[in-house]
Amino acid sequence: MAGISEAITQIKKAESDADSLVEQSTVDAKAMIDEAHVKANEMVEAAKNEANEEAQSTVFDAEENAKKEATSISSQADSDVEAIKNKARNNIDEAASIIVKNIL
Repeated sequence: MAGISEAITQIKKAESDADSLVEQSTVDAKAMIDEAHVKANEMVEAAKNEANEEAQSTVFDAEENAKKEATSISSQADSDVEAIKNKARNNIDEAASIIVKNIL
């Protein structure tokens, strides 16, 4: 009888140990899931921040390039205007001479 009683005690202890192991495993699994959620949220936030910084950098670069191009176009327009004025000044004497000839 002592052997059966001892076997039953060992079985009950094994069942108790198994229950404790399952309970601890459940607690550990929940902790791992919670930690994974926190890390995932941190990674998402980091990715959002990085994307925002990259977008701002891209916009800044585009604005700088646009300013440079506008300055270049403005300089070219100023140069073209000056060339047209010079051509017009060269024609003033000829136009005045034609007008004087027509009047006389």
